[in-house]
Amino acid sequence: MSPLAPPLPRVGIGVDVHALSPADAPRELWLAGLLWEGERGLTGHSDADVACHAACDALFSAAGIGDLGAHFGTDRPEWDGASGSLLLGEAARRVRAAGFEIGNVSVQVLGNRPRLSARREEADAAMSRAAGAAVAVSGSTTDHLGLTGRGEGIAAIATALVIPVGQDPA
Repeated sequence: MSPLAPPLPRVGIGVDVHALSPADAPRELWLAGLLWEGERGLTGHSDADVACHAACDALFSAAGIGDLGAHFGTDRPEWDGASGSLLLGEAARRVRAAGFEIGNVSVQVLGNRPRLSARREEADAAMSRAAGAAVAVSGSTTDHLGLTGRGEGIAAIATALVIPVGQDPA
């Protein structure tokens, strides 16, 4: 590579899965930075927002600075009960502090419920605000296959693009 070549963008992938909360210990459902009234919530250390968590992991992966557990793990009591939006904002801050700008994040939520289509634009806006960059959220079912298809939980897969800034391209 030429010493004058610009640094290339980097891509990261993140995945997160959480089980539905038990019927005898219900939780609110937070997904893509939004509260979904009347939907059964997910179990987890924080608010269990799989869309935000997968986006965090994708950003960390793209920047090469660890993963969700390394930054916000269950051994870190200060993140107990934290909102996914808060975690996504902090992940974005850490990625920028590591010398990257965020190009965009794409998140695919896998589950039978809730139906994302009615609130997709709202989800895009909520996650984009948290990340300080463009985030696109979409949803899919798994045709009744696996834990998401059986309605046991919700999963999310995210891809992030980051661009090194102020770094030596070598």
